[in-house]
Amino acid sequence: MKKITMIALAVLTAVSAGAQTVYDATNIAQKDLNGTARFVGMGGAMGALGGDISTIGTNPAGIGVYRSNDAMITFGYSTTGTESKYLGTKFEENKNRWSFDNAGFVISTKIGNHTPLRYVNFGFNYHKTKSFYKNMTMQGMMGSLDGQYVSQIRSMAQQATDGASEFYHRPQYDYPNDGKYLNYGSNNIYNNLYAGWLGAMGYQGNLFYEDESETNNVYSPYIPSEADAYFLSRERGGIDQYDFNISFNVNDRFYFGVTFGAYDVDYNKYSLYDEAFNYTWEDGKNYEEGYSLESFNRIHGSGFDIKLGAIFRPIEDSPFRIGLAVHTPTYYKLTYTTGALLNSDMYLPDGNGDETLTRTTVDTYSALGGRDMDRDFELQTPWVFNASLGYTVGNYLALGAEYEYEDYSSMKFKYPGGDEMAWETGEADLCMKGVNTLRLGAEYKPIPAFALRAGYNYSSAAYKENAIKALPTNSINTDTDFANSKSMNTFTLGIGYRGSLLYADLAYKYDMYKSDFYPFYNDINGPVTPPATSVTNTRSQVLLTLGVRF
Repeated sequence: MKKITMIALAVLTAVSAGAQTVYDATNIAQKDLNGTARFVGMGGAMGALGGDISTIGTNPAGIGVYRSNDAMITFGYSTTGTESKYLGTKFEENKNRWSFDNAGFVISTKIGNHTPLRYVNFGFNYHKTKSFYKNMTMQGMMGSLDGQYVSQIRSMAQQATDGASEFYHRPQYDYPNDGKYLNYGSNNIYNNLYAGWLGAMGYQGNLFYEDESETNNVYSPYIPSEADAYFLSRERGGIDQYDFNISFNVNDRFYFGVTFGAYDVDYNKYSLYDEAFNYTWEDGKNYEEGYSLESFNRIHGSGFDIKLGAIFRPIEDSPFRIGLAVHTPTYYKLTYTTGALLNSDMYLPDGNGDETLTRTTVDTYSALGGRDMDRDFELQTPWVFNASLGYTVGNYLALGAEYEYEDYSSMKFKYPGGDEMAWETGEADLCMKGVNTLRLGAEYKPIPAFALRAGYNYSSAAYKENAIKALPTNSINTDTDFANSKSMNTFTLGIGYRGSLLYADLAYKYDMYKSDFYPFYNDINGPVTPPATSVTNTRSQVLLTLGVRF
């Protein structure tokens, strides 16, 4: 009896996931170039140079370069733009916002001039490590492939079929009183660990039907004509990072530091996907049917990591520096909260046997008794390895270069109890790859109090070319859209003023990357998926830092 109970628990654990995706995880794991205006103006390439509060999050040894106390605050204004092109149809979306980006301080403690340990420094820094603010829209005809209309309904029908098949073949001791098949028509279906929400909502919205020529609940999509699709999404929120640092200066030649980082995640996404069907029936009349699916998603929680760093001068009297740093994975404990609303207008048989246009509403919030669904999970992001070079010429020129590597295929998903989520972890290995990031920066002072800065970043793509958003049969995800982002280029400029006590820095940053967007993915008798929507993503940001050194 005990053995059967343990096996049953294992089965329940295996099917209790189905919420978060590798696309959500990557969105959380990736970081923006942000911090002080000086740091951003130099492209973040200050890992070996140090002397700026923002290096607390890249190479913790950079705080060890300080020889005085420092306190600063940074404000920003940004414009995020998204341009989408699908089969000749073009949309542009922009989002403007003010932000509080950075605040921190360094307390520098001098130990002595003749002891090996010259300084012990303490630092704290808050900054917005990720901004999720973005709008996206696309529209167009989905077309057909191999005589089959392309539609999201195929994904719904296939998930319902696969879920019913898995439920039918489950061990007999598992849910012994639930019957032979999943009852997709019941409101309780949204609490069933075997059922996918996309399939359940499609069934209740009359978007597919049970194929009477088959057995074991095989469902066929109802797609009367080519689909005219419309999609929009609104993403909001961000990740706040809090870094606590201690660093050491040894003989003004070796610098060591360690940073403990705490993270607060709040990501919100609203999406709407709509398909309209227009066709002419045998009587010559024009008929219109369709549906819309709205998804409301939120991921929130917290995490932590540890960063270790070192800077050293290979030649004692040389201004050339080498920096090395390693960041542990960020260990997140997160909650995925979701709800969905489907409205359909379909021709259904009435009591007289005639087909009448019938509006159906399926609301998971109501079906769950006035609440959304919460699923807790743990996420482990990649390790980060960083190497940097720095060189100064007198007091008027500083040059920095930095290379960073993180392998996104190594991300791991876990249940709250610590057991691995095999599906999601496997998807990370299938869809993701290592990312190489290069940062270059320069600062030139024509006069001691005034500085000019410039920087450049390049990051390779995190997604493999054939990456897709695959949902398990029991997934509660109803937003099927995904975008495979390509390499990113970032250009920065900056100016700065240094007085005897106060200083001010101003920086401009421009990010640009392209991505291939899909509102859904089908693989039923061959991929029946729409062509990629070409998306160009840009972000312009102005940062102002005000500080005091004493």
